[in-house]
Amino acid sequence: MDTFASTNSTSQRELIESVVIRFAGDSGDGMQLTGSQFSDTTALMGNDLSTLPDFPAEIRAPAGTTFGVSGFQVHFAAHDIMTPGDAPDVLVAMNPAALKVNLRDLKPGGLLVVNTGAFTAGNLKKAGYDKNPLEDSSLDGYRLLKIDITKHTLQSVESFGLGNKEAVRAKNMWTLGLMMWMFGRERESTAEWLRGKFAKNPNIAEANIAALNAGHVYGETAEMPQGIHAYEVPKARLQEGHYRNVTGNEATAWGLLTGGKLAGLELVLGSYPITPASTILHTLSNLRAYGITTFQAEDEIAAVCAAIGASYAGSLGITTTSGPGLALKTEAIGLAVSTELPLVVVDVQRGGPSTGLPTKTEQSDLLFAVYGRNGDCPLVVLAASTPGDCFTMAVEAVRLATKYMTPVILLTDGFLANSAEPWKIPDINSFEPFPVKHRTDPAGFHPFLRDPQTLARNWAIPGTPGLEHRIGGLEKNYDSGNISYDPDNHHKMVKVRAAKVAGVADDIPLQKIDQGDDSGDLLVVGWGSTYGAISSAVLGARKAGLKVSHAHIRYMHPMPKNLGEVLKRFKHVLVPEMNNGMLVKLLRSDYLVDARGLNKIAGQPFKIAEIEAEIRGLLASS
Repeated sequence: MDTFASTNSTSQRELIESVVIRFAGDSGDGMQLTGSQFSDTTALMGNDLSTLPDFPAEIRAPAGTTFGVSGFQVHFAAHDIMTPGDAPDVLVAMNPAALKVNLRDLKPGGLLVVNTGAFTAGNLKKAGYDKNPLEDSSLDGYRLLKIDITKHTLQSVESFGLGNKEAVRAKNMWTLGLMMWMFGRERESTAEWLRGKFAKNPNIAEANIAALNAGHVYGETAEMPQGIHAYEVPKARLQEGHYRNVTGNEATAWGLLTGGKLAGLELVLGSYPITPASTILHTLSNLRAYGITTFQAEDEIAAVCAAIGASYAGSLGITTTSGPGLALKTEAIGLAVSTELPLVVVDVQRGGPSTGLPTKTEQSDLLFAVYGRNGDCPLVVLAASTPGDCFTMAVEAVRLATKYMTPVILLTDGFLANSAEPWKIPDINSFEPFPVKHRTDPAGFHPFLRDPQTLARNWAIPGTPGLEHRIGGLEKNYDSGNISYDPDNHHKMVKVRAAKVAGVADDIPLQKIDQGDDSGDLLVVGWGSTYGAISSAVLGARKAGLKVSHAHIRYMHPMPKNLGEVLKRFKHVLVPEMNNGMLVKLLRSDYLVDARGLNKIAGQPFKIAEIEAEIRGLLASS
């Protein structure tokens, strides 16, 4: 925690600039709910924040085991922040397994809040402890707050007549109440949320609210150990505007919907549930009134084919997935390239290969997105950099797909999908509409007539009088759209499809330097969710006097026209990415620069310190 020089004498709260809290417990302890409610309340109170939900792939792992631990980290501050924090200042451990998994990350001298009621002999054994760490000296390096949260929770809900199992479940709300007291958060919004969630069972709602209030009262009245007290994090000095807390998947859903409105098109989402993309389907399924039809298909192939069919019929087809699903969709995506139909594919990347790490983040689909189809099969690839940026890039995906009659793959990842940040709601009037005009004139029509500037083919709705046509995966004659096996024609069509996608580079922003000078000793190049960690690391290095800059690429294929010039103005290029080296390969092959990779493939986002150490080491050795 970053402490101010003074203390608020009225509230007796220590003023701090920022804090990182991690809630950790069994996957049935409600840690994701606890963290999200704490985050929503923090956003309402005007702090900037960034979150990192971290949970196991199993729906319900064996209780008390280390591989069943679920965590939620939130970093909030009185200033602009860009990451969920390198390490927690406060760890809330609801059982021994949570302590075992997370203690190594807690900062030395950090605050450790432990539910002693869960430290039974059985739970200690399942977590791999030979003896109780609360009773030896292993935790002496931390400020330890031992509370029997289970007992206090049962006492707080005793009057509601709940069974023991239901009563114990409220311990996450008791813990939330305690932490809300400790950091000066209001409880009203959580109480309102509980009443809405349990509207059909108000007794459960009121029991949880009682537990929430009891945890808060405990903090107010109990005598805390030395060095443990209440804190205050003032409001952040954010740009004026209307904000709401948003996750990347929510922002993606709203961006797709907004893009459809700006294009004047009905949207059809064909999707199959897959972690961590499913909440886009969930969000859009609740927005039918805004011109979107959602279809949960029987499998990934049916989902993308339904979306392609919708595009053929004159709507915009969308499909959402993660890496394994993208693999199944590739033949159909090739069909969309061949038929030159607009299609938006959202790939929320996760750890691979195969089933891999379903709930962990990774950036390992980049080369697959750019090249992973049979034949010469080019399409547009975009990447969002923050949860809020998912909205902007989803709108851009719709614009490019409809203007150039091409599939567009939008890459996000599990970190962006589930993490949250305060998002300044944009003024819809600031977006320039890009209305789609379907072909209506039958004179001289064939389905592959092209715009001379964009090379996009005309888009006619099947059944329009005089515009009846069929398209498919077989090669087409350039001059008629009919099936053709002519070798010269095939050569021409491959070149035209490639030129169309390459021409998108004329319609996207030039690459900018996000931070630092236009030339210097080192350029750190990133893409996707590495934005916050890179930006913070470069800021720290620049404050130390190092000549380092940051550029973040959002248009992955084609890349900005000036990117090669930008790269060559720096002596060294460093590319941090959460894979085994993909963007670095593209930069080296396309621009012949001696780029160096910094790879992390651990299912977790980069820490600021990891990138800053690499920056310092590279410059020290050059």
